Amino acid sequence: MALVGLPNSGKSTIFHAVASTVVQTGRLAGTHKPYAECPVQIGADEIHLVDLPGFQSLRDLQGDDLEALKYLLWGDARPLVSDHEQPQPPAPFSRPDLLIYVLDASALQQGLELALELPELGLPVVIALNMMDEAARKGVQIDVDALAQKLGCAVIPTVAQKGRGLDALFAQTLARGRDPVCPLPQPISPHLQPWAQRMHNKIDRDDLRTAFNVPSNLLTMNLMERDTYFLNEVASHFPELSEPIRALHDEANAALPRPLVDEVHADRHHRAVELFESIITRVHQPKRSFEDLMDTLFLHPRWGLLGSLAVFAAVLFVVFEVSVWLDAASATRLSALVADWHPNTLGGVIMLAITNGLIGLIGIVVPYMLPLVLMLVALEESGIMHRIAFVMDRFFHAIGLHGKVAVPFLLGLGCNVPAIAATRALPAGRERVIASLLITFVPCSARSAIVLALGEKYLGGLGVFLLFMLSIVVIAILGRLLSRHYPEISPGLIQEIPPYRWPALRDVLRATWQRTQDIITIVTPLLVIGSIVLAILQFYGADQLINQLLSPLTVGALGLPAVLGVPILFGVLRKELSLIMIYQAVGTFELEQLMTTTQITTFLVFLLFYIPCISTFAVMLRIIGRKEALFSIALSIGVATLVAIIVRLLMTTAMLVG
Repeated sequence: MALVGLPNSGKSTIFHAVASTVVQTGRLAGTHKPYAECPVQIGADEIHLVDLPGFQSLRDLQGDDLEALKYLLWGDARPLVSDHEQPQPPAPFSRPDLLIYVLDASALQQGLELALELPELGLPVVIALNMMDEAARKGVQIDVDALAQKLGCAVIPTVAQKGRGLDALFAQTLARGRDPVCPLPQPISPHLQPWAQRMHNKIDRDDLRTAFNVPSNLLTMNLMERDTYFLNEVASHFPELSEPIRALHDEANAALPRPLVDEVHADRHHRAVELFESIITRVHQPKRSFEDLMDTLFLHPRWGLLGSLAVFAAVLFVVFEVSVWLDAASATRLSALVADWHPNTLGGVIMLAITNGLIGLIGIVVPYMLPLVLMLVALEESGIMHRIAFVMDRFFHAIGLHGKVAVPFLLGLGCNVPAIAATRALPAGRERVIASLLITFVPCSARSAIVLALGEKYLGGLGVFLLFMLSIVVIAILGRLLSRHYPEISPGLIQEIPPYRWPALRDVLRATWQRTQDIITIVTPLLVIGSIVLAILQFYGADQLINQLLSPLTVGALGLPAVLGVPILFGVLRKELSLIMIYQAVGTFELEQLMTTTQITTFLVFLLFYIPCISTFAVMLRIIGRKEALFSIALSIGVATLVAIIVRLLMTTAMLVG
């Protein structure tokens, strides 16, 4: 399927809005005209989409523009009349099965002339009536149904920059591709029809039709307007027709008020003007709808990203404000109840471990996960999250993903478990695997709590900010590297932009349960089992052994005190345990007495990136399989170690230079 249209009509905007992360580009043979092509997934189906250079008309094209027309006529094949040209076809793929004509609704009259010509190609046509918001702003209302009826093809209103109508456009495109119906060429004015019939009679030959392999109406109209390319090819391959065609023009020029070429062009322009006037209504004071005003904030080409970031900031602010209160009312109180419980028997230690594991689960779900998931689901139900995903598509394309991963990534700021579970909405394979691997590097609420608790005290606000910025840089770099590690081309996705609506409580609660049910079925058993195993190790005095085994990493690579081995290991179970175990391991709440600023920073960087937790690993096993889940562990340990070493060396060097 090929996107065609006048320059600056929004073809490339539509293409990039639905394109895959890997786009094949090139130039039409022997020209400087670029094209782009990629697969696009529509539900369970897949289409091949080509973005062609823009052109004004099908008539008398020269040079680079002519090659674009040749692709629409013949694709990667060459007709007999074209054998003498360069051996390679204009583009390395077949002639399109369908045309998507992108028509600028704010400059409709100019585009309608090409709309009248396109049926001559003998291909199904779907019109994307783009920039409808600009037309409305100019006070132009378009009767879309009347336009579709008069042109004989589907017309879908779109606003490509804001993602509106693209899902309907490609749904209609897919339907027309399955049931191809070619619109009939619009008849020319009665006073020109006899001349067109006479021209058709002169070229109505089997050998000529075979040689050109184009619809007869297209060839007739191009010869009526003395198209240079077609006239030259007729003269070269059928010289006996040159004189009859010239004689017909001479006769018509003498009989008509103007030369036949001018009459045909003027007639097409006149029919386009009549069509334009019959389908538009002018409004002197157009009113902007609530949806338009909201989309100015969320889907504006320049300000949409700022609007999305403002929503993210507001969500996180509200969630963390609520989380402090919920944490104090739930997990903190429960922890206080067992604070004085110090069993000295194995059975008592196991019971305490189970209790602490369940309290830890409550501490994850109640204060952090539920508020965040509830707010994100409400944003999805309201239609805001779909707009944020559309705006973020450019950033995620830069790291090899689709904008649809914006929702799982934001969920990851609360907890990586529901975030990875949410990747099931992505296509299976490359997209889901890369997104899941990258989400493990998103600082969840547990890791953020450690960074905020230690970083704010010892590194200051700037240090905390730089740590979070470092996570964004690492995710972006890893995204590019993983895109190369998984080089297969994934299809583009159509992002639906639904209307705004108030979220229904029942729908929000149902979706929240679907996002968090893995906590009950997967995470809870593993969290309790992990707590028991670690408690038994600690009961039998395995602390020293653990620290000794991990000393090549803690002491050798990271330059940290050996006693931090246990906090690092306990962090695999739950990141907040690392913070508790740090104070237990060093025996004081004042870390600056035993650790330098460089060591504290190195430790925080390592905790920020290494294995998120056993719960996340369990969900990854279910979502992307054992092989990729194990690869995630190796990747996180490797990245955490490498980045921590780099930060340590940079800070040490800076201190020596200073």
